Amino acid sequence: MAVPQDRFYAKTHEWVSLDEGIATVGISDFAQSQLSDLTFVELPEVGTEFVAGDEAAVVESVKAAADIYAPVAGEVIEVNLELEDAPELINQDAFGAGWLFKLKVTNEVEVDNMLDPDSYEELCPVE
Repeated sequence: MAVPQDRFYAKTHEWVSLDEGIATVGISDFAQSQLSDLTFVELPEVGTEFVAGDEAAVVESVKAAADIYAPVAGEVIEVNLELEDAPELINQDAFGAGWLFKLKVTNEVEVDNMLDPDSYEELCPVE
Protein backbone atom coordinates (compact mmCIF):
# COMPACT_ATOMS: atom_id res chain seq x y z
CA MET A 1 0.00 0.00 0.00
CA ALA A 2 1.46 3.32 -1.08
CA VAL A 3 1.23 6.25 1.36
CA PRO A 4 3.17 9.22 -0.02
CA GLN A 5 4.85 11.29 2.68
CA ASP A 6 3.95 14.63 1.04
CA ARG A 7 0.18 14.30 1.63
CA PHE A 8 -2.31 14.67 4.44
CA TYR A 9 -4.99 12.03 4.99
CA ALA A 10 -8.56 11.86 6.27
CA LYS A 11 -9.94 8.97 8.30
CA THR A 12 -12.41 8.52 5.43
CA HIS A 13 -9.46 7.73 3.09
CA GLU A 14 -9.20 10.97 1.12
CA TRP A 15 -5.79 12.58 0.63
CA VAL A 16 -4.84 16.24 0.26
CA SER A 17 -1.83 17.79 -1.40
CA LEU A 18 -1.63 21.47 -0.47
CA ASP A 19 0.06 24.07 -2.68
CA GLU A 20 -0.33 27.79 -1.97
CA GLY A 21 -3.88 27.50 -0.63
CA ILE A 22 -5.05 25.01 -3.26
CA ALA A 23 -5.88 21.49 -2.08
CA THR A 24 -5.77 18.69 -4.62
CA VAL A 25 -8.04 15.89 -3.35
CA GLY A 26 -8.11 12.20 -4.19
CA ILE A 27 -8.67 8.83 -2.56
CA SER A 28 -5.89 6.75 -1.11
CA ASP A 29 -4.30 3.67 -2.59
CA PHE A 30 -5.89 1.68 0.25
CA ALA A 31 -9.36 3.00 -0.62
CA GLN A 32 -9.09 2.28 -4.35
CA SER A 33 -7.78 -1.23 -3.63
CA GLN A 34 -10.74 -1.93 -1.33
CA LEU A 35 -13.21 -0.70 -3.94
CA SER A 36 -11.53 -2.69 -6.73
CA ASP A 37 -12.13 -1.79 -10.38
CA LEU A 38 -13.70 1.67 -10.57
CA THR A 39 -16.40 2.05 -13.21
CA PHE A 40 -17.88 5.52 -12.62
CA VAL A 41 -17.01 8.80 -10.90
CA GLU A 42 -19.46 11.60 -10.08
CA LEU A 43 -17.48 14.81 -9.54
CA PRO A 44 -18.65 18.05 -7.92
CA GLU A 45 -19.39 21.12 -10.01
CA VAL A 46 -16.82 23.91 -10.22
CA GLY A 47 -17.93 26.71 -7.92
CA THR A 48 -19.48 24.40 -5.32
CA GLU A 49 -18.47 25.26 -1.76
CA PHE A 50 -17.94 22.58 0.85
CA VAL A 51 -17.46 22.46 4.59
CA ALA A 52 -15.02 19.79 5.77
CA GLY A 53 -16.88 16.49 5.94
CA ASP A 54 -19.48 17.31 3.27
CA GLU A 55 -20.18 14.68 0.63
CA ALA A 56 -18.34 15.97 -2.42
CA ALA A 57 -18.18 13.14 -4.97
CA VAL A 58 -19.10 9.51 -5.54
CA VAL A 59 -17.03 6.67 -6.93
CA GLU A 60 -18.57 3.40 -8.10
CA SER A 61 -16.85 0.10 -8.64
CA VAL A 62 -17.76 -3.45 -9.50
CA LYS A 63 -18.02 -4.00 -5.72
CA ALA A 64 -19.73 -0.89 -4.31
CA ALA A 65 -20.41 2.82 -4.47
CA ALA A 66 -18.61 5.10 -2.02
CA ASP A 67 -19.08 8.71 -1.03
CA ILE A 68 -16.03 10.95 -1.18
CA TYR A 69 -15.93 13.70 1.43
CA ALA A 70 -14.35 17.13 1.30
CA PRO A 71 -11.43 16.75 3.72
CA VAL A 72 -11.18 20.53 4.18
CA ALA A 73 -13.52 23.46 3.54
CA GLY A 74 -13.24 25.31 0.28
CA GLU A 75 -14.57 26.08 -3.17
CA VAL A 76 -14.14 23.66 -6.07
CA ILE A 77 -11.98 25.36 -8.68
CA GLU A 78 -11.19 22.37 -10.92
CA VAL A 79 -12.29 18.77 -11.45
CA ASN A 80 -10.43 15.95 -13.17
CA LEU A 81 -12.56 15.58 -16.32
CA GLU A 82 -10.39 12.68 -17.54
CA LEU A 83 -12.08 10.50 -14.92
CA GLU A 84 -15.44 10.78 -16.70
CA ASP A 85 -14.14 8.56 -19.52
CA ALA A 86 -11.40 6.78 -17.57
CA PRO A 87 -12.34 6.20 -13.89
CA GLU A 88 -9.73 3.44 -13.84
CA LEU A 89 -7.08 6.17 -13.60
CA ILE A 90 -7.82 6.17 -9.87
CA ASN A 91 -6.92 2.46 -9.68
CA GLN A 92 -3.82 2.96 -11.82
CA ASP A 93 -2.46 6.13 -10.20
CA ALA A 94 -4.44 7.15 -7.10
CA PHE A 95 -1.91 9.81 -6.09
CA GLY A 96 -1.24 11.23 -9.55
CA ALA A 97 -3.48 11.09 -12.61
CA GLY A 98 -6.35 9.80 -10.46
CA TRP A 99 -6.88 12.99 -8.45
CA LEU A 100 -10.55 14.01 -8.16
CA PHE A 101 -10.90 17.77 -7.61
CA LYS A 102 -9.12 20.90 -6.42
CA LEU A 103 -10.36 23.23 -3.71
CA LYS A 104 -9.43 26.82 -2.93
CA VAL A 105 -9.05 26.22 0.79
CA THR A 106 -11.07 28.41 3.13
CA ASN A 107 -9.04 27.65 6.26
CA GLU A 108 -5.62 26.01 5.90
CA VAL A 109 -5.58 25.23 9.63
CA GLU A 110 -8.02 22.38 8.87
CA VAL A 111 -5.19 20.57 7.10
CA ASP A 112 -3.36 20.45 10.44
CA ASN A 113 -6.25 18.37 11.81
CA MET A 114 -5.71 15.69 9.18
CA LEU A 115 -3.59 12.57 9.64
CA ASP A 116 0.08 12.48 8.76
CA PRO A 117 1.22 9.52 6.60
CA ASP A 118 2.36 7.39 9.55
CA SER A 119 -0.92 7.88 11.43
CA TYR A 120 -2.89 7.07 8.30
CA GLU A 121 -0.96 3.83 7.77
CA GLU A 122 -1.77 2.79 11.33
CA LEU A 123 -5.48 3.37 10.59
CA CYS A 124 -5.49 0.98 7.63
CA PRO A 125 -5.80 -2.73 8.39
CA VAL A 126 -2.90 -4.86 7.19
CA GLU A 127 -3.98 -7.10 4.34
